Amino acid sequence: MLTSRETLLSTLETLPDALFVVDDATTIVYANASAQTMLGASREQFLGNPFWRGAPQLVSPSLYQAVQKTRQTRAPSEVEYVSPVTGTWLHVQLSPTLGGLTLQFHEVRALARRQEIVPLSEHLSIEDLDGLFSRIGVLTPKGIVLEINEVPLAEARVRREEVIGHPLTETRWWSFSPTSQEQLRAAIARASSGETVRFEAVIHPREGLDRHLDVAITPRKDADHHIAYLVIAGIDITERKRAEAEIHALIDAIPQLVWTTQPDGSHDLFNQRWHDYTGQSTAEAQGEGWMQCLHPEDRPRVRSAWQRAVQTGGVYETELRLRQNTIGEYRWFLARAMPIRDDTGQILKWFGTSTDIEEKKQAEEALRASQERASVLMNSSIIGIFFAEGEQIVDANDTYLRMTGYTREDLCEGHINWLRMTPPEYLARTQQARQELVIQQFGTPYEKEYACKDGSRLPVVVGVVALRRDPQLHTIGFMLDNSARKELEQRKDDFISMASHELRNPLTALKLQTALLHRQLDKHGTLDQVPALSSMQTQINKITRLVEDLLDVSKIQAGRLEYRQESVDLDALLREIVDTMQQTNPSHTILVHGTAEVSLLGDRDRLGQVFTNLLSNAIKYAPSAEAVEMELSASKDAVVVQVQDHGLGIPRELHDKIFDRFYRVTDPKQKAIPGLGMGLYIVAEIVRHHGGTLMVESEVGKGSTFQVTLPKKRDG
Repeated sequence: MLTSRETLLSTLETLPDALFVVDDATTIVYANASAQTMLGASREQFLGNPFWRGAPQLVSPSLYQAVQKTRQTRAPSEVEYVSPVTGTWLHVQLSPTLGGLTLQFHEVRALARRQEIVPLSEHLSIEDLDGLFSRIGVLTPKGIVLEINEVPLAEARVRREEVIGHPLTETRWWSFSPTSQEQLRAAIARASSGETVRFEAVIHPREGLDRHLDVAITPRKDADHHIAYLVIAGIDITERKRAEAEIHALIDAIPQLVWTTQPDGSHDLFNQRWHDYTGQSTAEAQGEGWMQCLHPEDRPRVRSAWQRAVQTGGVYETELRLRQNTIGEYRWFLARAMPIRDDTGQILKWFGTSTDIEEKKQAEEALRASQERASVLMNSSIIGIFFAEGEQIVDANDTYLRMTGYTREDLCEGHINWLRMTPPEYLARTQQARQELVIQQFGTPYEKEYACKDGSRLPVVVGVVALRRDPQLHTIGFMLDNSARKELEQRKDDFISMASHELRNPLTALKLQTALLHRQLDKHGTLDQVPALSSMQTQINKITRLVEDLLDVSKIQAGRLEYRQESVDLDALLREIVDTMQQTNPSHTILVHGTAEVSLLGDRDRLGQVFTNLLSNAIKYAPSAEAVEMELSASKDAVVVQVQDHGLGIPRELHDKIFDRFYRVTDPKQKAIPGLGMGLYIVAEIVRHHGGTLMVESEVGKGSTFQVTLPKKRDG
């Protein structure tokens, strides 16, 4: 049986940590082999010297304060700090002993090498083991406990005599867990064969208390090189494991895919979001297994970027596509990683994240496509594009400059101003468009003319969008050359005017001849024998009305439609129109509601043209209805006439277009009704000339109501 002194000697000399014992004057009275290794000196060089002089590599303010505190309180303590001399992180456990202190130094990231056994100092006794924070024991090669310190006994709340002489695997803290128990049994067997064994284990000293240990079992040999006994030392790493668990929980809570690697770049840890997204287990993803989730086209590029970062120790950042396990599709991620270094600059780990940037990539692709389209648009030879700040044109494409006759030098020198380029007759419409911009950020495209640099006029269609207001309006405008269309319209108007005049003369002659024939046949009493004559007169009247409408349209376009100024009895005019329309259209009943009892200043024939047209349309576009209605009402300032039918109706999106020249609704039912689309255009012009307004309310299948509002008094 080993003596207490021999056991203590073997135990302390095989500790992986450096152990110093100092007296009350902090003179070094003992240091184990690991302490000699840590200091790089023999015992004779520092024993008997003050600790602060004999171990300069370990001195720091933090350690000095801890020593003073332990001496004063006589309570165990610990401190962790970086050696100012070596730059090494040290964890020190300080415990009071008989007549001094023990200081147990542990390099946080490396264990000191074990050295040969040296004689014990007379100052030490077996009770000093109880002051060490580590769990230390001496075992037979079969694992029987020969000696043990107080730490595990106190945690398990058992007496020393309950453990000495029994297998360590059967003690309370190891036998609680069959897994840990089997792990210890296998480690003892390996150590008994001469191998130093290191492993991590979880022990259960008592119910509700778990400890994580970093365990080392070292075999000791006798003079014949046989295994004499085993020294087991366990360092409590519970706090470290708890901190790691908290870090893992934090990593799992991070919305990104998180991963870590070893210093050589091999991946070893992935958070839950990675597993959920890729469907890979940790084992499948470790090493380079994670690259199987990469898009095949990205793998060479990503591998090269990662290897370069590992080799240089620089920041890793790249974009890549990862396969989503649930649907098998790839999404874009931004992968970043930073090296985590110790105080000497050595890389301990890499910490990386992968952030989903699929929406960003889609936005970038949409922006790129948009920029390409914008480039095509800016380089267009058809569309002129300009940017304006207030009234000043600050940029424009070549097409805009070519259209207006200005040069890029003119542009750079600030000589292009849209307001100065706008002729007086178009200023009102242009300012209206500017107001639309202020209110709704965009303006309805409109027609105008530009005064070019050489003084010529350029008909254009302009559309403008507001970019911002700070404080003046910043806009982008699009301009189309409208010359060809204007020239075509002019030719069409000229043709219509010419054709109308050319048709009017023979029609007048034909009408006179027909009237003469009618009188002669009536005089001889043979009119009833020529029924076709009446039909001829009806058709001639229709053609005459069409020609008159064409003439009116051409005059409106030329601004030459003539008006008389006279007092108009609106009630009498409307009764006359209704009577005439009722006689010529017996298929419908025209109902009149209300009276106006007002005289207007205007052109009686032109106003008659308005209401005749509206009633004619109401009858034509309500072929299945039995009646159309007219309602009159008056206020202090205006008179309102509504003409309502119960016919086909007009789609809402076409309400504005029906007043355009020659426009007709394309619905097959309405196209079957004869007409050239001139009536409402003429009506709108006449009402506008009289200072009134024309509105329509209509719904498909339910009919239409046209409302004419005319002022009672107007300036001539």
